[in-house]
Amino acid sequence: MVAAGSKTRLPVVPAAFFGIVLGLAGLANVWRAAHIAWGLPSMIGEALFAIAALVWLIVATLYTLKWIVAPEEARAEAEHPVQCCFIGLGGVATLLIAQGALPYARAAAVALFAIGAAFTLGFALWRTGLLWRGARAAAASTPVLYLPTVAGGFVAGTTAAALGWADWGQLAFGAAFFSWLAIESVLLHRLYTADTLAPALRPTLGIQLAPPAVGAVCYLSIGSGAPDLVAHAMIGYALLQAILLLRLWRWIAEQPFGAAYWAFTFGATALAGAAIKLVAHGDAGAMSVLAPVLFVGANLLVAAITMGTLGLLVRRRLLPAALVPQQQS
Repeated sequence: MVAAGSKTRLPVVPAAFFGIVLGLAGLANVWRAAHIAWGLPSMIGEALFAIAALVWLIVATLYTLKWIVAPEEARAEAEHPVQCCFIGLGGVATLLIAQGALPYARAAAVALFAIGAAFTLGFALWRTGLLWRGARAAAASTPVLYLPTVAGGFVAGTTAAALGWADWGQLAFGAAFFSWLAIESVLLHRLYTADTLAPALRPTLGIQLAPPAVGAVCYLSIGSGAPDLVAHAMIGYALLQAILLLRLWRWIAEQPFGAAYWAFTFGATALAGAAIKLVAHGDAGAMSVLAPVLFVGANLLVAAITMGTLGLLVRRRLLPAALVPQQQS
C-alpha cells in the first residue's frame, strides 16, 4: 500500500507496526537480564536493541510522513475505535529505545524518555477522555484499551527507574496498575457476555498477557528488585494468561498470520524478563525452574513471528488494506 498521489510512493504504515519495536526491544531486555543472571553473551542483547532502534526509526519516520502524504488514512486510523489505540505505542516504543540507549548516552536516553513520556501521557489523556464520554460499541472493546494508560505507564515507570528517578516511576506504576485493574474488568465482562471476537480482532488477545508481565518488570525496577509476594503474584497471573492464550491458540489463529501477531511478543518477553530478573536477584525457587523455559519460549516466539513478518514483507503482503473511516468512540 502506498500513499495516493505521492510521488515517492512511501508505504503507509499503521501505528500497530510500533508493536514490532516492542517485541524486539523486549527480547533485547531479556538478553540483557540473561547476561546478568547466567552470563550469556551481552552482544546479543545489544545487537537486538540496535535492530529495534533501526525499526523504530523507520516506523516512526514513515508514520510521521503518513500524516503528510496520506492524511485521510492517518485520520481514519485515529478515529477508528480499535486501531486508534495503537498510536499510543509510538510513545511506548520511544521509551524502550531510551532504555537501550542509556548505557551508551545518558543525554540521548533522557531526551528520548522526555519525548516518549510526553507523547504517552498526551495520547492517554486524549484517548481516555474520549472513552469516558461513553456511547462505545461492546464489539470495539478489546485488549487494545490497555495500550494508552497501562502499557505506557508501566514502561514509563521502568524507564524512569533506570534513569534513577524511582519515585517518578512509582507514580507511573500506580497510574498503570489501577488502570489495568479497572480496564480488565471491562474487557472480561465483554468477553464473557458479548458476541465472540471477530477473527480479525482475536490477535489483540495477545495484549492480555502484557499488563501483569510488564507490570512485574516495572514493579521490580521501581523497588528493590528482590523476590516477594507481589512480584510472584503478578508473574503467576501472567502465567495464567499465557496458558489461556495457548489453550485458545487454534481459535485465535483462524485469523491468518499478519503483523498483528506481534501483539503476543511484548508480554511474552516481559514475562521471561521478570522471571530472569528474579533469578539474578537470588530467587532459587520456582523462578529458577520457570525462567529458562520462559527464556527459550520468548526467543522462539519472537523468532517465529519475525520470520513470518519477513516472509510477508518479501511477498509484499505486510501492509494491511486501508481503513474505512469510522466515527470516533
